[in-house]
Amino acid sequence: MTRSELVDALAHRHSVSRVVAEHVVEAFFTGISAALREGARVEVRGFGTFAARNYEGYTGRNPRTGESIVVHPKVLPVFKVGKELRVRVEEGGR
Repeated sequence: MTRSELVDALAHRHSVSRVVAEHVVEAFFTGISAALREGARVEVRGFGTFAARNYEGYTGRNPRTGESIVVHPKVLPVFKVGKELRVRVEEGGR
């Protein structure tokens, strides 16, 4: 599902305009992004947890040329699925 499809589904399911649904989706993603930038953990009960994880730098290799390259330290978002969502997805596949 794309972001646009999410907006359309939200607008249809809750009988609101597409503009209102778009604002809701934008506010949700903006809030999560802002919290992760500040180093906070975001937990959505029944869905999952978003967090920012620090990764150390290291020396890697370009697989095409074999040349050594420096990979700088970075912070990346991670998502851990919640139990309720995991169970719902598993039941849907049966």
